[in-house]
Amino acid sequence: MKKLETKNRFVIKFANVNGSGSASANQLFAKGIFRSGVTVSPKNIFPSNIQGLPTWFEVRVSEKGYQGRREKIDIMVAMNPQSYNQDVQEINSGGYILYDSSWKRDFGRSDINVIEIPLTKLCLKEFSNSKQRFLFKNIVYVGALSFLLGIEKNIYEVLIGEQFKGKEKLIEPNVKALNLGFNYAEEHLKYECGIKVEKSNKTDGMILTSGNDAAGLGCVYGGATVCTWYPITPSTSLAEAFTSYCEKLRIEDKSEKNKFAIIQAEDELAAIGMAIGANWNGARGFTATSGPGISLMSEFLGLAYFAEVPLVIFDIQRGGPSTGMPTRTQQSDVLTCAYASHGDTKHVLLIPSTPKECFDFAIEAFDLADRLQTPVIVLSDLDLGMNDWTTPELQWDDSREYDRGKVLYKEDLENLETWGRYLDVDGDGITYRTYPGTHPKKGAYFTRGTSHDENAKYTEDGKVNAENLSRLLRKYQTASELVPRPEFKQDSNSSSVGVIYFGSTDSSMKEALDLLREEGIILDAMRLRSFPFNLEVWEFIEDHDLLFIVEQNRDGQMRTLIMAEGGIVPDKLVSILCFDGQPITADFIFNKITAHISGNPAKRASGGEQ
Repeated sequence: MKKLETKNRFVIKFANVNGSGSASANQLFAKGIFRSGVTVSPKNIFPSNIQGLPTWFEVRVSEKGYQGRREKIDIMVAMNPQSYNQDVQEINSGGYILYDSSWKRDFGRSDINVIEIPLTKLCLKEFSNSKQRFLFKNIVYVGALSFLLGIEKNIYEVLIGEQFKGKEKLIEPNVKALNLGFNYAEEHLKYECGIKVEKSNKTDGMILTSGNDAAGLGCVYGGATVCTWYPITPSTSLAEAFTSYCEKLRIEDKSEKNKFAIIQAEDELAAIGMAIGANWNGARGFTATSGPGISLMSEFLGLAYFAEVPLVIFDIQRGGPSTGMPTRTQQSDVLTCAYASHGDTKHVLLIPSTPKECFDFAIEAFDLADRLQTPVIVLSDLDLGMNDWTTPELQWDDSREYDRGKVLYKEDLENLETWGRYLDVDGDGITYRTYPGTHPKKGAYFTRGTSHDENAKYTEDGKVNAENLSRLLRKYQTASELVPRPEFKQDSNSSSVGVIYFGSTDSSMKEALDLLREEGIILDAMRLRSFPFNLEVWEFIEDHDLLFIVEQNRDGQMRTLIMAEGGIVPDKLVSILCFDGQPITADFIFNKITAHISGNPAKRASGGEQ
């Protein structure tokens, strides 16, 4: 029987039971490969229940640095008999399945290699504690994989020490379980696997972290001191990350008092309301949520937009509609966030594609919100937010100063004869504001979300209201010049056909462009990083006869947004849509584009170069 043989190019998938403690062991395995200097991309595929249902964990290892999900796998670690039949079908011919052979099993495929390890029996023999027997099976197979794949065992011993720092009594049994698996594989499975991990330097200058963790740290560096949130998957870990970093970095040295406020609100409405109040008072505050939360927050979003109060929201998108699939990824809130609330509203969107951009855009969001005096929504998704990615080290310039925008202070007000809160004196649509308590007599105004004139006085004069709405449109146009520019995957326009994409599709799109190039198909490519769209976006669209729009939703929401904002004819924009809750793959993009170009739905075989 043939055996797949490769170095630093494979996908391994762990099939476990939710609540079995497997996720931390699988994450440990992925970190070991990263510590070996090889690009790794782990993805936790878990159900929304607490425990009992099947859960999977995929790890892609790529010498070329590809981090998008791949459709077929090379090694299956099958730990859940409930999903055996499904799991075995995903393995490439010549691939491997590792399972707990304490109970023998025939998987019904003659073209795959079966690796047997009696995990349960080994744990029963070595551990007397029933909980340890249950949990340590996961560490045992990590030890076995360390030997089978050629990963230095010492790397995992160091990682275990780091993981349980401060809980030293847990280090010894975990290391024991690791050695148990390693020694068994060394004695019984010496020649069983042709897939290897070879030490490299591909991760020099890189870190392994999630988008939510990076964004939480970015909020600290961005000057946020207030977080008001309501738990919802997949944004909860962002608020938790911010809390953790604040407890380390925002404690007053002498008094040990907290220099931050974090409030778990009773619901999403309360969360955004408190965040608006914090920003109105001059603090930098934010909330984090997902699609259902954005729906509930829409009225308050309209208030912040029209009253012109800075606000930052992180929307970590998940499957919808309604409550949808809480633990699956999508890019399905594009239109909701762009036009949230009733009436004529348009919001600023920042769209990161890597944890580093989650960090950078979190910082940028607070500056933009203050500068523009408007809500800024950072549009991430579950795949980017909750999974770890190999990403460049996060950078901060100590000389950077926060942009608080057009704020009038006491001396400014004393030097002004008159001042109107909503008076546009610079022609950019952005007015001047004050913080509460700035001056004992000047600068106060009543903040209202109802129709008002330039002096913040209530009015039902339609002409005045129309002028105010027109000014807000000027501010929106100003925003298009301030938001992050698009990224181009080209030296210059070399084709009449292009592709537009955004967010976490970036990793798979890079690979798909390489695959297309191998077939002689050259596409110009542009990654959107923000909304409103700036001039470069419109120039790219104008310069091409046909454009593919790659996105992870059913209705082609970004395509709709481009048509609505630019008056682009529908025939020019072709949707490439994935909405099954799984991260889009390069093979999927490749097959859809080649099918459209050739008129033949020829499929690319899954797997291949990594």
